[in-house]
Amino acid sequence: MMKTSCLQKTIEIDSKSLTIEDVVNVAKHNYNAALSKTAVENIKKGRQLVDKVLADNKVVYGVNTGFGALCKTVISKENIKQLQKNFLLSHSTGVDEPFSEEVIRAIMLLRINTLASGNCGVRLELVQVLIDMLNAGVHPYVPQKGSVGASGDLAPLAHLSLVLIGEGQAYYKGELLPGKEAMKKAGIKTIEVEAKEGLALTNGTQVMTGVAALVVHESEVIMKTADIIAGSTIDALKGSDNPFDKRLHELRPHPGQLISAENIRLVMKNSEIRESHRDCDHVQDAYSMRCAPQVHGASRDALEYVKKIIETEINSVTDNPIVFPETGDFISGGNFHGQPVALAMDFLGIALSEIANISERRIERMVNSQLSEHLPAFLVEDSGINSGFMISQYTAASLVSENKILAHPASVDSIPTSANQEDHVSMGTIAARKAQAILSNTEFVLAIELMCAAQALDFLKEFKSGDGVEVAHKLVRGKISHLEKDRILHPDINFLKSMINSGDVLKNVEDCLGKLK
Repeated sequence: MMKTSCLQKTIEIDSKSLTIEDVVNVAKHNYNAALSKTAVENIKKGRQLVDKVLADNKVVYGVNTGFGALCKTVISKENIKQLQKNFLLSHSTGVDEPFSEEVIRAIMLLRINTLASGNCGVRLELVQVLIDMLNAGVHPYVPQKGSVGASGDLAPLAHLSLVLIGEGQAYYKGELLPGKEAMKKAGIKTIEVEAKEGLALTNGTQVMTGVAALVVHESEVIMKTADIIAGSTIDALKGSDNPFDKRLHELRPHPGQLISAENIRLVMKNSEIRESHRDCDHVQDAYSMRCAPQVHGASRDALEYVKKIIETEINSVTDNPIVFPETGDFISGGNFHGQPVALAMDFLGIALSEIANISERRIERMVNSQLSEHLPAFLVEDSGINSGFMISQYTAASLVSENKILAHPASVDSIPTSANQEDHVSMGTIAARKAQAILSNTEFVLAIELMCAAQALDFLKEFKSGDGVEVAHKLVRGKISHLEKDRILHPDINFLKSMINSGDVLKNVEDCLGKLK
């Protein structure tokens, strides 16, 4: 069973109980990892079966054969170590910028978790080296591009595994070093990979799943924050709260829609701005305002589906062949295929794109005086000499357009590899990386909406805004001043984006209103 020690900040690994929260704590908050007693026993049992195969001179794929299209080539005992080392060297073909430290920590934790099952047949010593690296902060240099997502994440996991054998590169205490030097400085002995181990280190979906777990976590923050920001904009635009009436949404009871409507109602509660125009002759608000629960809610429901997929995947064994110590079987299959993650992350990318899409439309309603007659053009006095927030909307439009390109699914593509032995692949790691990029763009768009909403509310300061709107407005104004005349807005946008990403906007509102759903 998974245990978390608050004092030691250690996650106990048993291969079955890891949560997305655990992944976040290790990746972002530097929690340590340790094997449970059960995991230690399972690893030993799995390795005993591999050793028995070698002792009995049996031929088993991945233990004493070549790989992929070379699976029929039998390798002699004296060449097995070289075979496994060559596997790591030859598969380290990744390109472009490396993954962030947070992502690498997530990947390492997930790799440890699957090896802890005992179904991969590796030595306990190898798993412990990975744990020691994670706990000491030895973070391998892993290029982001090069995985097709079946046989898992071969290229990036090979780069990660190089450091265990004293090859490759790794960051240690902020410095990029040769792998052997990083391990020496951290006081960790490198190892030689033995039968099955090179394959077991690299066959799996841990790269796409590590990225996915962090994106899922941050998306949960974004969904709630988007409701807060939408409520702020609707209040600033003198929108009605009638579209968020609980009775309306109970007649179309999609869970996400009900939750978003409730959040927006809560954020706008006790708004004097709303009361000031309750009996006006304006009949209906634009879709980007009154349909916010339907749009945000659909994205929430998509996220819930994705979360279930990723929670399953982080505790799955995705090696090949898989070792069954209880029966002595080695079963070669396709658990390494990333299709479940690929489809899920494509779906999440689309869902996040829609959060940005509708946000940009609300931005336009604030900066366009033809759509918001009570607000000055581009939210600045003396417009003409001042452009105000005109170009901020351009930036939001650019990001939304980019998201539309990125939202094209990666999972519908497949290019055969390994001499057509691996003739259908998932592109799951591309899907995960795209979702991560869309998430970042969406945070920027929401930051621009929040910035504009704060400015718009400044022109309505004779009235109190909704309870949650007030908190968000005061938070922004505590850090960023009202725009009286043109200034460089780039730092303001970046700052608000960081506040959204860190959860500060959400936390401040929840401290006042209670937990949002």
